[in-house]
Amino acid sequence: MLTDFGLVVIGAHSGIYLKDLFEEYSNKKILLVEPVPYNFEILQNEYSKKKNFYLSNNAVLDTNKEQDFFYIKKNSISKLGKHWATGIGSFDKNHILNHKGKRFKVTEEDIQKEKVEFLTFKNLLKKFSIKSIENLRLDVEGAEYLILNSIDFSEIEINQIFFESKHFDGTFTEGQNLKKMKEKLILNGYSLKQVDKENILAIKKN
Repeated sequence: MLTDFGLVVIGAHSGIYLKDLFEEYSNKKILLVEPVPYNFEILQNEYSKKKNFYLSNNAVLDTNKEQDFFYIKKNSISKLGKHWATGIGSFDKNHILNHKGKRFKVTEEDIQKEKVEFLTFKNLLKKFSIKSIENLRLDVEGAEYLILNSIDFSEIEINQIFFESKHFDGTFTEGQNLKKMKEKLILNGYSLKQVDKENILAIKKN
């Protein structure tokens, strides 16, 4: 039976930045999707026994397939000195390497490669029997465009979409993909708000 979800987070990290949202949707179903193993382990320890939480160790893209997924090795986090490095898993190894800078000296030796099952958004909905979503959040290091562009908004009701925009056209690049996605969202009845330099909120008009 299809059911309504309050919150769906694709790229949930360890959940540490989402606790206020978890409180807000505490009486509704919450799905957390996170492919990085050490982040998913934290989610399992924290939320697997809570009845309204559902967890998925998949990655989401625009095709269903098993393919390579890249993320920062756990033992490289302290060496690199940036805790946010735990959140930059990607299907594109170069996306991680492109974060390299004076204060973040990431190299290929810091990157773990694993085979991961990628699901389409549509298959994710099927897997968890999702009828509607109040709040969809995407933080997937450049895969936002591929996921959002694959959604058929006539098949699923989504009230709000909060997504990171800064990697839409490549690492730290915004361009035609972002423009096209904004146009698609507006055509599907959403109003757009630039929340900060990195994120956009799309709200479905009544």
